[in-house]
Amino acid sequence: PSSSPTFLYPAAVPGARSRCARFCRWLGMAPERPGCASPPLSSRQKELCKKRPELVGAIREGARLGLHECRSQFRHERWDCRPAPAPRRPGAPAAAFGHQLSSGTKESAFIHAVTAAGLVHSVTRACSAGNVTECSCDASLQSGGSASEGWHWGGCSDDIHYGMSFSRKFLDVPLKNVTGKSGSRLAVMNLHNNEAGRQAVAKLMSMDCRCHGVSGSCAVKTCWKTMSSFEKIGRFLKDKYENSIQISDRVKKKLRRKEKSQRKIPIQKEDLLYLNKSPNYCVEDHKLGIPGTQGRECNRTSEGPDGCNLLCCGRGYNTHVVRHVERCECKFVWCCYVRCRRCETMTDVHTCK
Repeated sequence: PSSSPTFLYPAAVPGARSRCARFCRWLGMAPERPGCASPPLSSRQKELCKKRPELVGAIREGARLGLHECRSQFRHERWDCRPAPAPRRPGAPAAAFGHQLSSGTKESAFIHAVTAAGLVHSVTRACSAGNVTECSCDASLQSGGSASEGWHWGGCSDDIHYGMSFSRKFLDVPLKNVTGKSGSRLAVMNLHNNEAGRQAVAKLMSMDCRCHGVSGSCAVKTCWKTMSSFEKIGRFLKDKYENSIQISDRVKKKLRRKEKSQRKIPIQKEDLLYLNKSPNYCVEDHKLGIPGTQGRECNRTSEGPDGCNLLCCGRGYNTHVVRHVERCECKFVWCCYVRCRRCETMTDVHTCK
């Protein structure tokens, strides 16, 4: 795409809604306009942007990572991480998540988590690449190791601590400013889901090693810590989404489970929390930002969420034949060209009514 995706920062509560709109518009700006002088950010975010202009690209990359992974993880489900198309002013960026940002549902929980995780991932990558003056490799892993096991720390370990800290400063402040006011329950819950996304990145850190020795004997290994691929982080968060916890809608000092029988089970940092049950996402609803499933391609033989029965919500599906034409059985002919056959295939495509 020619411009960055538009989805950070969630409008979790009325007090943060305008800040969300401003920030989302800023992220929708074209890449050739990356400055901080006049973007519609909150004052705190604008201040951070001015202090760390080298991180503007990483912030946008974090947005892109989160949006891409959200759509990848939910591509076969009724909610596919896309809003309903709505009329907008010419030149205005389209919101990537619409009403889901402030809905308090499981989907909102995933959006907050994957957004925060994306920012940690992209900022940490920028640190390791030497693009940020305040951070580089993780200095705490420059020496030591295990002589008995034949390895030592070396290379460039990802400095996840700086990425985690920046993500908290940049994303959590708008929510912390409104806790204690109307809607603070949502704000506290979304702060938790932000942190769950960051914890996912930290939990999935792994150790990579390179062998040294005569003829590749691996007598000694140099090892460093690195972040997992964002796809793996996305799968981890999707699993947390599938097992997310509904919390009580009564204001208390801390968040607690809605189910009274489970309240003694502690809520972990990595758990995703939601307040409201999700709609079924079957029918288009512009007010709620739901595109519906009409016209979505489905799998006629699948029993999973991508199957025509579930994805089409029992409305049935249409079948049409698509003809594919491509070159095939190509051979090199001396001298000097390639001769191919023209092959046709016919494929049945099923779309929801």
